[in-house]
Amino acid sequence: MSRTMGDSHKRFLQTIMSSGIISASQAVALHKHCCETHAAHYTDRLDDFINVINTQLQPFFMHIRKGMSEEDGLEDYSLVNVTETDITRMASDYAENEKIIQKNGKSLFTMDLIVDSESGTASSTDVLNCADSLRTKKLKKKETELVLNKFVQDKWLKEKDGDYTLSVRCIVEMEQYMRRIYQDLIKVCHVCHNIALQVKT
Repeated sequence: MSRTMGDSHKRFLQTIMSSGIISASQAVALHKHCCETHAAHYTDRLDDFINVINTQLQPFFMHIRKGMSEEDGLEDYSLVNVTETDITRMASDYAENEKIIQKNGKSLFTMDLIVDSESGTASSTDVLNCADSLRTKKLKKKETELVLNKFVQDKWLKEKDGDYTLSVRCIVEMEQYMRRIYQDLIKVCHVCHNIALQVKT
């Protein structure tokens, strides 16, 4: 297989960039569609196809990574930033008030609550109360709700029945940070060695 990135690779990358995260089944279908659309040689070796893209992304400290959902065990692919530099700290799709409660697009106070909890979740009430106690800038509850909804919409957080947990996208991109900052709190799956937040002890 050629190690240069063709139009099929570029289309695949653009789709992941616009979606943020895609399921493994979507990635397989997208891979086939991109190869067929651009008359590229198709094999069912998705990982080889993605490795070609990742090789080209290395100078930009970006990588397509695979993560697994704790809820259903399904795999997802996401484009992630693998380093934190002055350039990546400046880049953000979020407004100034949203940046107060996140780091490079990821909600830190929500992360603190989730990682600290026994269940790997944080209730909306706890998140809203925590936003009230921010030292840098107070956010109104409505502003915090809007920010949380945006994080859910952008697939950084998952919400179910008023409880928030970190999404696969967030865990995959923030893994190094979480292992460094929460090393005594996070649990790791003994089978796949991924971070496991919703472990029953």
